Amino acid sequence: MGKKFPDYVPPTQIAYRDDGGTTLHLRKCRLAVQRGERWEETIFDQTTITIGAMEDNDLTLRDETVSRYHCRISQEGNAYVLQDLNSTNGSFIDKVRIKEAYLTPGCVLSLGKTKIRFQSVDEEVHIRPLKDERFGEIIGTNVRMRELFGILEKIAPSDATVIIEGETGTGKEVVARTIHEKSLRAKQPFIIFDCSAVPENLIESELFGHEKGSFTGAIMARPGLFEMAHNGTIFLDELGELSVDLQPKLLRVLETREVRRVGGTRSVKVNVRVVAATNRKLEEEVKAGRFRQDLYYRLSVVRIFLPPLRERPEDIPLLVRHFLRQGRFNRDVDGQMKVKGLSIDTLNHLLPYPWPGNVRELLNVMERACSFCEGVTLSPDDLPRHVIEQGSPPPSAPRRPAPPSRPPINPLVSFKDAKEQIVSDFEREYIFDLLQRHQFNISHASREADIDRKYFRKLMKKYEIAAPTR
Repeated sequence: MGKKFPDYVPPTQIAYRDDGGTTLHLRKCRLAVQRGERWEETIFDQTTITIGAMEDNDLTLRDETVSRYHCRISQEGNAYVLQDLNSTNGSFIDKVRIKEAYLTPGCVLSLGKTKIRFQSVDEEVHIRPLKDERFGEIIGTNVRMRELFGILEKIAPSDATVIIEGETGTGKEVVARTIHEKSLRAKQPFIIFDCSAVPENLIESELFGHEKGSFTGAIMARPGLFEMAHNGTIFLDELGELSVDLQPKLLRVLETREVRRVGGTRSVKVNVRVVAATNRKLEEEVKAGRFRQDLYYRLSVVRIFLPPLRERPEDIPLLVRHFLRQGRFNRDVDGQMKVKGLSIDTLNHLLPYPWPGNVRELLNVMERACSFCEGVTLSPDDLPRHVIEQGSPPPSAPRRPAPPSRPPINPLVSFKDAKEQIVSDFEREYIFDLLQRHQFNISHASREADIDRKYFRKLMKKYEIAAPTR
């Protein structure tokens, strides 16, 4: 029996609403197994579900009429497909025996003597930007970054396959590692494979392993990275560089969750979560015929876009502070920080620079600047020449006002008055610093502070903080 046309199943995707909010649609599948008079439900969020009598199936059935590996349910585009795995007694959908067919919500599967009811699930989650300035090792105060934190918080505990897209240097590996560390697989292996760093003729052996004598130089059997990542996560970096010849083999592993070593005759079961990254636009690669459409659908269960650093300049001070605190390049022989901070003039050169290399370039600039710095504060002279030239604000750019001065605390006043003075000083500096990081965009600053815009303006007026003049 051929595959019937499926009912539409909403894909897992991130939607950006007109009101500025973000919605995450999580596509899941609910399987209810009939146990006597009861139906026991299990929800799956992975792209492939294996069903059979063996313990290593995703759904194990205690039924002597069910084969060891009876059938497989897979996501295909916007639908779910049931494929019989040459079972002894066959797979049936609503009493019709099938070899491969689309599943419709509410249909009943018959495997041996067991009945299973299938239902697709579309869980809609409204994402709110987290208030924290970091999630795992990812740092950012930009609204888009904090929305990303909210998305990662929802998807990390699942087994959903993730594709991370973004320019070179935006931190895709950091995001992948954070997904792993926030998942239920955190104590298991996290394996990284860069598809662009290995010769094409060796990629298959690296990913899937090889047997002794399978090719010249194979003097001993060796497991591949998928086997090494068993029960953990494998991160496929620069996935867009994978050749068209190797893409079907990767697709097969994702569908069957089995690997066959080069030169081998048997398949090995692997339980691996896949996170991939690319700086290419895979949709365009699919249209151009350089990337398989079925592999693209299999991988893009959740797609995450990392904004370039030039679109979130307010994160630069946070990143600089993090690099100075954590970088080994900024430690003396006693392990103490050599450079403590940077001047306002230095920051004013870093903010308008376009950062074509993104966060990775900023890290390299900080390492270079610390090696040139002779004091404890970075100055513009410590920056590379191209950053100074391209990062210099144009003559017509707004002049930033000086921060409000803090009056000294009078030790003779009461505790209450002294406390009010300190609170006022804090409010003054907080509002000014927030405005400065958002280039004096009051809407953005008030949103980050979670303060009503009118009240934010009232605080600006109270402390005589004005927007810069041209």
